[in-house]
Amino acid sequence: MRLRSRQHRLERLEREIRHHVKTWRLEPVVKALMAMRGVQIVVAVTMISELGDLTRFDNPKQLMSYLGLTPSEYSSGERVRRGAITKTGNRHARRILIEAAWSYRYPAKVSTKIQQRQEGIPLAIRDIAWKAQLRLNNATRL
Repeated sequence: MRLRSRQHRLERLEREIRHHVKTWRLEPVVKALMAMRGVQIVVAVTMISELGDLTRFDNPKQLMSYLGLTPSEYSSGERVRRGAITKTGNRHARRILIEAAWSYRYPAKVSTKIQQRQEGIPLAIRDIAWKAQLRLNNATRL
């Protein structure tokens, strides 16, 4: 009973989010993010809400630093050692992004759900999403 009521609550909240996104000025950005594997409405809205205007980052390295996804470094003289991610920065956005990245452990493909999310999205954005899927999927195989 509890599980069913929580599932209904989750569905209701997702409907509310979808309703409000339709009037949000950042709706095109949300839809573009949703073209990627592992990124559905909650992940896309959370990322945009947490990150704000993405143009404030001059390059991907700055964004990764903001999210705390850059490797730590322990260097002395000639020796350079890289460690785990720094985990400084926006904890909530980092957690959501890592959760979405789990979907890349499966082989690259465009499922019917992804195809539905990509309807009406420009071809250039779909191509970027596919290239990202290939690159991230290959990174998990290393």
